[in-house]
Amino acid sequence: MLYWILKNLFLAPYLNATFRPWVTGTENVPATGPVILASNHVSVVDSLFLPLMLKRKVTFLAKSDYFTGKGLRGFVVRSFMNGVGQLSIDRSGGKASEASLNTGVQVLRGGGVLGIYPEGTRSPTGKLYRGRTGVARMILEAKAPVVPVAMFDTDKAMPIGSKIPRVRRVGVVIGEPLDFSRFEGMEGDRFVLRSITDEIMVEIARLSGQEYVDVYASTLRQAAARAA
Repeated sequence: MLYWILKNLFLAPYLNATFRPWVTGTENVPATGPVILASNHVSVVDSLFLPLMLKRKVTFLAKSDYFTGKGLRGFVVRSFMNGVGQLSIDRSGGKASEASLNTGVQVLRGGGVLGIYPEGTRSPTGKLYRGRTGVARMILEAKAPVVPVAMFDTDKAMPIGSKIPRVRRVGVVIGEPLDFSRFEGMEGDRFVLRSITDEIMVEIARLSGQEYVDVYASTLRQAAARAA
């Protein structure tokens, strides 16, 4: 209930009037049943504009930092993330990440729409980086189709490091569903998972027009932090 109140009474009127978002391909999102929306990730506001364009509720896997903040600000952020349907994902690896992905699978098995950023983090340069194979595992385990998505100009509306959005028109392109049912039962094969993930990233790159870099975005961020 809180999701729809926040979306329809607060976010939609403001975002539509201020940023005048455009969208193509909404017909590619199934009206019912499980589906994964696999998107590029260039701004923190991607998770606002994509659900805005769709009639169905979208649940995103969001980094756990948003749910562990302290004080009043932490409470506000945590309450907002829960209200708009975000689920905490632990990106530290191992059993923690495994549990987070299992949460995503449960959303899909319940017939929901799951939004995920295969890159695992926002692009630090505007390019498209190597995808994490967790998305492929969820596709096979939940037997869900995946719809590639490209966000446009959200990085100009809310660049990394900025606290106040800039008024820029933003857009969303939703591609045709990708079917990986031919790999059913092979979720334990890491080569299959990599193949599926790479195919998804190629399609996102085609939709977005971004240059693809076969390196994890997190690796680039870590290298930059060490050099600083």
